[in-house]
Amino acid sequence: MSELIKMTASELAAKIQSREVSAVEVAQAHLDRIAEVDGDVHAFLHVDTEGALAAARTVDADVADGTQPASALAGVPLALKDVLTTKGIPTTVGSKTLEGWIPPYDATVTRRLRQAGVVILGKTNMDEFAMGSSTENSAYGPTHNPWDLARIPGGSGGGSSASLAAFEAPLAIGTDTGGSIRQPGSVTGTVGVKPTYGGVSRYGLVAFSSSLDQAGPCARTVTDAALLHEVIAGHDPLDSTSIDAPVPPVVAAAAAGARGDLKGVRVGVVKEFNGDGYQGGVLRSFEKAVEQLRALGAEVIEVSCPNFVYALPAYYLIAPSECSSNLARFDAMRYGLRVADDGQHSAEEVMALTREKGFGAEVKRRIMLGTYALSSGYYDAYYGSAQKVRTLITRDFDAAFEKVDVLVSPTTPTTAFKIGERVDDPMAMYLADLCTIPSNLAGNAAMSVPSGLSDEDGLPVGLQIMAPALADDRLYRVGAAYEVARNDAAGGSLVHQVPNLGAAK
Repeated sequence: MSELIKMTASELAAKIQSREVSAVEVAQAHLDRIAEVDGDVHAFLHVDTEGALAAARTVDADVADGTQPASALAGVPLALKDVLTTKGIPTTVGSKTLEGWIPPYDATVTRRLRQAGVVILGKTNMDEFAMGSSTENSAYGPTHNPWDLARIPGGSGGGSSASLAAFEAPLAIGTDTGGSIRQPGSVTGTVGVKPTYGGVSRYGLVAFSSSLDQAGPCARTVTDAALLHEVIAGHDPLDSTSIDAPVPPVVAAAAAGARGDLKGVRVGVVKEFNGDGYQGGVLRSFEKAVEQLRALGAEVIEVSCPNFVYALPAYYLIAPSECSSNLARFDAMRYGLRVADDGQHSAEEVMALTREKGFGAEVKRRIMLGTYALSSGYYDAYYGSAQKVRTLITRDFDAAFEKVDVLVSPTTPTTAFKIGERVDDPMAMYLADLCTIPSNLAGNAAMSVPSGLSDEDGLPVGLQIMAPALADDRLYRVGAAYEVARNDAAGGSLVHQVPNLGAAK
């Protein structure tokens, strides 16, 4: 294995700028790694070898000319979730509905990455239309967790998290609707951040649930995630939900946290995220993490958020309702898959047959749930009531943040489960997002940072940190401080424990 692929993004960027290594060499090392292991991991749906090397050559030319780097991540490779549009590169959203579609434009996140000199290696696998917690709902087959290839890498952004854990890329982009950045981060031992809703543009992000979807950074260290966050965040007039406010000082906060002092920081432990359904190894890892935060000088307070227990049912009314509306655009009339286009079928028949063939079982399930919840006579009882619960959850967060600076919990109740274990039990699958969904409903910022390996099965566990809206920097200060303390206590970082890709499938 090349030493280059073991380096952090910030280390790679520094070596590229000092001309110790070229961006082309770095890109090629990661492309070689993808060729070596992705047959087993299946993190990527499309690898853009020519585009990546061309972008790397541009960075090298700028370095040779003495041009100021486009960003602190210029020349660093990245894996991009296949839900963000990429001009000239396929965007499938993990669905047969958009198989072969080449977008004519870049998403704002994609454009900002290119402008920053970040080298996009390709597009990563995902649950179809971001609907799932395991990446088993992809129309192109599941992604495997590099820690144990028989297990899931989380979802919906399992391809992005697996690419990091397999050392195929040092950076990735995910999207988080109910936990799709944080839950994969937890089960793969990587860092995943859901920024404040509206903090990163949704323009060019193929919509699942418009009031919940949020793109964010994925990395192997908190500092790298902060650097990527700074690149992709900021106001975008093309997105009506984009916040016109300065980007929180996430990089400075990560640097401050890395000094290992949390004196004066009040940390709230969410009482409701405990008990039945949580693995013992996950809870013990969480308790140990809380003690490490206390040892860093943080004041730890138990906080009750009573309405969090209603987050899961509320989410599974709101998200499917918005999905039902958003996916109506895939009608076989304008772009994407079209079947029975033989002149013998009406437009309505073509639409119905195309949707039948193009959408997978989970997408159909959620469309039907949402259509029912929005139907005449049921709207107030289901969708309207769920929105009221959403307000109560937001109030719980507001009350908690009057007492504490951040909240903490396990990221997900269990470690990675085996592929196929929950495919016939949607409710068990949905419970993977039990701890992450409240932050999506409220729109506040949240992060998952590795908290070691479970003492039950040796698989990664994540610590979730939650902060108020537009206080994303608090995540990075606490996350970086905890990361340093955990690594010191464990004698090294999880990222240096290269997963065994030879594990049984």
